[in-house]
Parts: sequence; C-alpha cells; structure tokens
Amino acid sequence: MHERMIPLRDSQRSRTAPVVTVSLIVINVLVFLNQQFLGPRLTANLVSLYGLVPDDFYRWQGDPFAPARFLPLITSMFWHGGWMHLIGNMLYLWVFGDNVEDRLGHARYLFFYLLAGALAGLTQVALDPYSQLPTIGASGAIAGVLGAYLVTFPRAKVVTWPFFFIPIPAFIYLFLWFGMQLLVGLGSLGAPSQAGGVAVWAHIGGFVAGALLMKVFEPRRPVPARNYY
Repeated sequence: MHERMIPLRDSQRSRTAPVVTVSLIVINVLVFLNQQFLGPRLTANLVSLYGLVPDDFYRWQGDPFAPARFLPLITSMFWHGGWMHLIGNMLYLWVFGDNVEDRLGHARYLFFYLLAGALAGLTQVALDPYSQLPTIGASGAIAGVLGAYLVTFPRAKVVTWPFFFIPIPAFIYLFLWFGMQLLVGLGSLGAPSQAGGVAVWAHIGGFVAGALLMKVFEPRRPVPARNYY
C-alpha cells in the first residue's frame, strides 16, 4: 500500500490508547517473522491454504456456507509478501488507525476492521473471480480504515514524505489515494489476474466499505441539553 506520498503522521489527536491498532501491528509482524522462520517453501504452502484464492472461493464445491470457505477472508489479512509490503501496510495502519479506533471504541473497531477486510476480499473475488493467485495482506482492511478516516476526519492534516513541510488536508490525500486505486482497477478490468500483483479491487472495496460502515458503527453523540423558554 505504499504510494509516492508516504504518510508519516496526522494532526488528529486520539483521546484513548490505540490498543487494538498496536495489537494488530504486533500480530502482523509476528506472523511475518514466523513466515521468515518457516522458509519459502512451507510459507508458500501456508499462503495457498490461508490466503484468499478467488477461484477457490468462487468455485467452492462443498457447503456454500462452510466456515472453511470464509476463513481465508480473515486469515489472508495477516500474511504479507515481503518486508516492504508489511512496512507499508503497518505505517498506514499506525497513522490512520488510532483515530478511527478512538472514535469507534476498541471492540467495535476490531469488528469494523475485520468486516471491512472481509468485504474487501469479497470485492476482489467479485471482480476477479477466476484468479488463482492467493490474495494476502492487510491492505483491504486498512483501506477500510482510510475510508472511515475520510468521512470522520476530512479536515485533519497529513504530513507526508517527501513533502513533510506542506501538510495535506486528509480529504485531498485520501481522495488522491482512492483515485489512483480506481484508475489502476479500471485499467485492470479484463486482465487475467491482479494488476501488477496488487489486489487493487480489494483496496477499492475496502475503502468504500469502510466509509459506509463508519456511518453504521460510529456511536451517536449525545444531544446537548437545551433550555426552553
């Protein structure tokens, strides 16, 4: 999920400790370190098993509601293809995830994250159903976090590299990010597999899902008391 403008930090302050965001980062790092320990051959076998293979999901022969069919929608979020894949995803999660967690609360945020990631995976399946390439990575779920951030903190500022001296409004940064994903996705329609090895439709689906889910999951703020005369 790395782009030309790499986010470093944002201006939105959190009121609570981002325990779920930090826990997700730790779990992703530990899973990746375990991949390195297992070696490439065993890792490839596990990625095929726990990654989301659109063709396997689409052509499922057994019970259509079997847990084994839907499990990769979750497990695929915690596998990464390399150090840069991992670092890029975790950086985005660190910059934007704490504020979304702060707004939703810890438990609700975790459910939101997993659901957005699952919907991102389903979008990839829907738009590229015959791909036999395992889709892995937290990008879809993190795209959901970006969508939620856009509708919740559009006026926040994002400091990026290499333009760290010019903070960018969040709505501009995230619209540019989404626009790039959409352009790549539209250009990949009809292609035999993920464009450039990136499951870009998972990014698009996750972003849209996150923006919509945020309106459902966000706690309602109490109506301020008024004096009536």
